Amino acid sequence: MSNPQTSGLDLDTTFGLLSSSRRRYLLYHFLESEYGTVEKLAQWIAAWEQDVSPRAVSDDDRRDVAISLVHDHLPRLADHDVVDYDARNGDVVAAEHFADIQPYVERARSSEHVSEKLEQSRLLFLYSKPPEDPYIVEDAPAPSAHRSDDSR
Repeated sequence: MSNPQTSGLDLDTTFGLLSSSRRRYLLYHFLESEYGTVEKLAQWIAAWEQDVSPRAVSDDDRRDVAISLVHDHLPRLADHDVVDYDARNGDVVAAEHFADIQPYVERARSSEHVSEKLEQSRLLFLYSKPPEDPYIVEDAPAPSAHRSDDSR
């Protein structure tokens, strides 16, 4: 049996890192992907917390989550080498010790039934109503209903 001290993170540290729902939600993302950005992660986390589509998240809510990620959660996870965070461009990637806590993160996700919530949030984002004002290409010719023989 391996000693937790030699395999990476000890149990107290692991559970301390998982004690915040925002950190857990952030880590759930890394079960599916090795990369994220602060802005996208903040939008997804705010959506999960509010149980809404990511498109329904207000700029203020996204910004509040991003601030907490940058000033608390990401540095804490980076200090334990669970994620690497580049403050200059906002890139976040899973790091060496993520593998040490991954089984605990998977267990937490399954016990919180977040898998269904995450999938529902993704589906809401993918299939939600498009924006009210569609993008208009002003320089494009208007489509014609029929082809005229004079256009040859």
